[in-house]
Amino acid sequence: MQSGYWPLFRYNPDLVKQHKNPLQLDSRPPSVPLQKYMLNETRFSILNHADAETAKKLLHEAEEDVRSRWDLYEKLASLPAGEDLAAKGGKE
Repeated sequence: MQSGYWPLFRYNPDLVKQHKNPLQLDSRPPSVPLQKYMLNETRFSILNHADAETAKKLLHEAEEDVRSRWDLYEKLASLPAGEDLAAKGGKE
């Protein structure tokens, strides 16, 4: 999905044996605003009609979540084989 709401990735632990990163991102980075996707979905647009202020706040939070998750997935997928954030104690 172009908005990053449903990023596609694969995790294959067998790749570690081949000295490859087991996490592979299949999606490209988000290229359209999340709002464009969400306002085309009835389940999300109803809230906008019922309570626009809350909808705006939740949309902002969702956009931040999409960005932070994408950044994390990208970082994990770029780690050398055998490394992970847990092994580094969550620090760079």
